[in-house]
Amino acid sequence: MNSGMTRREALRRGLLGAAAWMVGSRLRLPTWAANLSAPPTAKTKAKAVIQIWMWGGPSHLDTFDPKPEAGRDYCGDLMKPIETNVSGIRIGELLPMLAKQADKYAIIRSMTHGNNGHETASYMVQTGRPAGDRQVYPCAGAVVSLFKGYDAGYKGMIPPYVVLTTPQGRFSEAGFLGPRYKPFVTGGDPSQSRFAVEGIVAQGITDDQQRARRELLHQLDALGQALPSHPQLQVLAKTEDMAYDMILGEGAKVFDLSTEKDEVRQAYGRNRFGQSCLVARRLVEIGVPYVTINYGGWDTHKTHFQIMRQKLPELDRGFATLLQDLYDRGLLESTIVWWSGEFGRTPKVDWPAPWNGGRGHHGKCFSAVVAGGGFKGGQVVGASDERGEDVKDRPVYPCDVIGSMYQLLGIDPHAKLPHPQGLEAHLLPTSAEAKSGGLLTEIM
Repeated sequence: MNSGMTRREALRRGLLGAAAWMVGSRLRLPTWAANLSAPPTAKTKAKAVIQIWMWGGPSHLDTFDPKPEAGRDYCGDLMKPIETNVSGIRIGELLPMLAKQADKYAIIRSMTHGNNGHETASYMVQTGRPAGDRQVYPCAGAVVSLFKGYDAGYKGMIPPYVVLTTPQGRFSEAGFLGPRYKPFVTGGDPSQSRFAVEGIVAQGITDDQQRARRELLHQLDALGQALPSHPQLQVLAKTEDMAYDMILGEGAKVFDLSTEKDEVRQAYGRNRFGQSCLVARRLVEIGVPYVTINYGGWDTHKTHFQIMRQKLPELDRGFATLLQDLYDRGLLESTIVWWSGEFGRTPKVDWPAPWNGGRGHHGKCFSAVVAGGGFKGGQVVGASDERGEDVKDRPVYPCDVIGSMYQLLGIDPHAKLPHPQGLEAHLLPTSAEAKSGGLLTEIM
């Protein structure tokens, strides 16, 4: 070799270059994100959102917009709605615990977008944007991660946008914002004895074993031992420290439900949804700004009523306990709770085989619930017709709900979104791009 460069020196430089590239690509902000304008400084109500995403689409008639007068062809055997603790508001008979919490939430009975496809309707409800645009816009969670996450000074160990427990899988949550703003999906099941969080808590591996693995890694790290003061390797070491703090330190503690009293865990329900609600409370308690509970099982084309008798009590216990727990801890006033699916279900029941009492997709009219963070409780917005088939009064579109949440979070609903190609993009569509009934000022 010439120029005095040995083979060992060439290899050393090559390894350093590779390490520097890996660290830089992970830690460097995109140039367009670095130019992000600061959020409004006006006093805001909300600091966080817990989204209960009813994957598949829940029936509004069986939950928050009962229609017993429509008869059995519309209500099946769920024809006895119950009074709530707010005079004049009735909800489904299988939601007795939520009936006692009605003063804490507002029911929107006139949600509409008219789309009956899972993918497109999910995109519309979660982004506030019409389907079919050539741009894929980010969902509300990714937007909050942008405006309230690391780019805005968030210092938490847990990523600012978390999904419990499975991917939503119906659209690209971050859209054109890119993978930096995608959610951290936990995986696992918090109702198990050990909540195996993806990349943080591994089933069958103890904390002592994790520490032993790290020690072995350091023993094998010849490059790190040879160049302990190199700036790029120091950055890599810092990244490793952060990762292990998630696995073994403060970051992992939020997912350890064994620290909760047994009566609290029982109150939420010893099932995946109930314990996910408990984890969501713990996450917003430590400052995570956006948490989605992806609650599946609501696409009930067949044997709908049998499924409802199992699912609705589970929903009732987890949702009601979450509201009460947030309230008791002084967190509800700063935490928006948003309950919605991508659409509702057909009011008229499909009785013949093979459906055997099923309900189809219904995007013309459905219900959503919002609570906390500046939303007034004990309210009803809008109305459906006598059979729940169409909006009768005050149509509310997805952009109206999402825009209202942004407003309460201190995010300008009309703010520009950074686009990697420099295109003009805003949080919400203009009146020319999508229908709107206006922000939910009556309950804000």
